[in-house]
Amino acid sequence: MAKFEFVSKLRDFITSAQSVKVISFIGFTVLMTAVIASQNFFFQNIIENGISKRDIIAQKTLTVEDVKRTEQHRKEVAQKVEPVMAPAEDEFIKTNLQTLQTSIMQIRKKDVPDSVKIEEIGILFDLSDNSKRNFIINFLLKADDNSLHEVFDKANLTLSNILRQGITEKDYEKDNIDSIILNNLVSNVSKRQVSVIKAVLEQVIVPNLVVDEFATEIARKNAQNSVRPYEVVFQKGDKILFEGEPVTRLKRDALRQAGYNVYELNWPGLAAIYVIVFIGTFLFLYYMKFFEKDYLEPRYMAVSAFLSILVAFIGVVLPIGFSPYVIPIPAFLILMVIFTKPRIAFVASVILLSVMTIGYQYNIQFLVAFLLLSILSSVSMSQIRYAERVNVIKNGLNIGIAGLIIVFSIYVLEKCLIEVENVLIFKNCLFILLNGIFSAIIASGLLPLLESMFKIITPYGLAELGDHNQKLLKRLQMDAPGTYHHSLMVSNLCEAAAEAIGADPILARVGALYHDIGKLKRPLFFVENQSYFLIENPHNKFTPRISKMIITAHPKDGLEIAKSKEYHLPQVIQNFIIQHHGEGLASYFYNQAVKEEGAENVKEEQFRYAGPKPNTKETAILMIADAVESAVRSLKNPTPEEIEAMINKIIVERLNDGQLSDSPLTLKDIKTIASTFSRILRGMQHNRIKYQENLAEELQKQKINMPAKLLDEDLENKIKQLEGEKEPQDSKNPKEEKND
Repeated sequence: MAKFEFVSKLRDFITSAQSVKVISFIGFTVLMTAVIASQNFFFQNIIENGISKRDIIAQKTLTVEDVKRTEQHRKEVAQKVEPVMAPAEDEFIKTNLQTLQTSIMQIRKKDVPDSVKIEEIGILFDLSDNSKRNFIINFLLKADDNSLHEVFDKANLTLSNILRQGITEKDYEKDNIDSIILNNLVSNVSKRQVSVIKAVLEQVIVPNLVVDEFATEIARKNAQNSVRPYEVVFQKGDKILFEGEPVTRLKRDALRQAGYNVYELNWPGLAAIYVIVFIGTFLFLYYMKFFEKDYLEPRYMAVSAFLSILVAFIGVVLPIGFSPYVIPIPAFLILMVIFTKPRIAFVASVILLSVMTIGYQYNIQFLVAFLLLSILSSVSMSQIRYAERVNVIKNGLNIGIAGLIIVFSIYVLEKCLIEVENVLIFKNCLFILLNGIFSAIIASGLLPLLESMFKIITPYGLAELGDHNQKLLKRLQMDAPGTYHHSLMVSNLCEAAAEAIGADPILARVGALYHDIGKLKRPLFFVENQSYFLIENPHNKFTPRISKMIITAHPKDGLEIAKSKEYHLPQVIQNFIIQHHGEGLASYFYNQAVKEEGAENVKEEQFRYAGPKPNTKETAILMIADAVESAVRSLKNPTPEEIEAMINKIIVERLNDGQLSDSPLTLKDIKTIASTFSRILRGMQHNRIKYQENLAEELQKQKINMPAKLLDEDLENKIKQLEGEKEPQDSKNPKEEKND
């Protein structure tokens, strides 16, 4: 028992909506990964454990950079670059010399024994040689002031020369310091002064040149960039790999340039491809969730997944080394635009291109070219009019020309940097041009098939359903001509209103054409058909309740006809049929029932349509248009004010009754719809002028005031003919004239 309960819970979990979404997501990403990774089987067929299984011959001339050798040479060049030195603060060193001179002068002036002075000066100087030390200290204490000042002045000049030349950390060694001081001594220095100057400067000199790490790094980078890459050329017919040869990085790069996918088919490689596909799919769904919720339905996701896998598969089966510019990315985008929206198509194409470029190791120019082309294609397809399928072919030609310009421009720029064969440029430009044209042809051919597979009605499918030669519309025209005429009028109203508020005008028009097909089941019970067949209203013989049942059944009857195998109208059209009355009140029969049975015995709920209420802009427009057209048609010679008042009355009734509560129409939309209906109905309800019997006489009177150009020769002849016929007509007696 517990086992069956567990199985039942597991089945319920798997079949739940959330689980189906997760399983579909994982299934798509795994399948897409398998398709992309399958290209790696070609590499596995020629390489095993890093060893070539057969000879591989170059089918074209290949120039391959030896990256390893180039990098090694660049490192050697960078190491030879000497550090760039930057000067430090020199004033600090000169200040130290001045401070040393001041200290010695102060010690000389002290009134203390010489032994104390010698000890204090010895602290200032770090001299290891005693004989030299005694000489220096004795000179500094015993020399006269002029000699001492002269020594320090020459030391100061020598220090300036040294600092001007610069001292580095490497120079800061005793031996080097001595040689630097001697090389920079000023002239006219005695031997006694040289020893003192050296001793003094050794106490104050420190490096004034430090390494500029940033400048040194730039110098090394420049040196590395100046190294020309080592290139290996494989002429056409040369062997890239011999059987049994290890596959080095150079050989892999050559294989990649020859068109081979050189990813090794191992678990890390598969995981990497899956992660890329997973991220791309997640980003697409994330975008759809926040910006295009209406298209998150399974059928739209299914067609997107199918087209993505199909395009990825075409990339796999392309022959090795063949140009990727033949992949029908434009066909993918065209179909996505038709089935969804231009923005969705562009986002999907960007993600698909990114995944394919990484997975198939395409050149970056492939990604750039098709990304730019996708932008242009999305904008171009958004402007298309879905009246004729040939418009897609024309658009495909435009896409091809745009692609040619983009690819040619990329190659012109690339040719400024590296050598590119003119034959390659010509081939790829031709491929992208033909790709645009054939993609449009492929998209046009696949469109009906995909519509049938995924049960999605496209604008082209709607246009076909709107053809008045459709079997169901022909039947409506023959069996219920009044209803057919009413549907035509309503479809015109719906199309104009939908276009005015930014809804789908084609969908609104076609949905309106089919909304009353349920009346085909009992056409003679509807007043618009009774006058055509010249029959008495059969409702005169029924009670209001029976009449209500007959009338309110036509949405349900229409849905049955729409779902039948013979017609099988799409769901989006079925929504118009079942929603166009919503849960509205059949007020005529309700009022009759109230009169006959009394208000206390009749409830409104008993005389309402079954619904549901309209839940889209297009079906809500139909509800209003259906009621407005019937009401205005019942008026006799209405004025524009009467038409407008009737429209407003019906809209207010629907709003107060809550019939538009589920629709996304705004008050601004409703105002625009009312204005559009008023304009169109005024044109439909125009009054005809009453022609004068004595037309010739009236025309002759008006001829004086009419411009000559408005009276052509044919009209002149007709006037003369009418004037000629006027004589015998006047001779008739009144009785004969009345009979005529």
